[in-house]
Amino acid sequence: MPEEGKRQELTVMAFDYGTRRIGVAIGNTLSKSGQALKIIEESSEDRRFRAIELLLKEWQPNQLVVGLPCHPDGTEHEMSAKARRFG
Repeated sequence: MPEEGKRQELTVMAFDYGTRRIGVAIGNTLSKSGQALKIIEESSEDRRFRAIELLLKEWQPNQLVVGLPCHPDGTEHEMSAKARRFG
């Protein structure tokens, strides 16, 4: 259990889902920093998910985040439903 008043350090992995590419970033809640990690450009869905599985095993994140694409006015985009299913 973290000491009172201290925040627990978490590793967060984020995904920017696309039908051809999936962007992956890694972040840290203590340093409040993040950086691009990889762009997954595999030809099949199975290979894309295998690449994600390998990243999860390597980095062992505490949290996962999936970006939700929206139009500039905040309304959902056609990719929004696909990103929700991915997440």
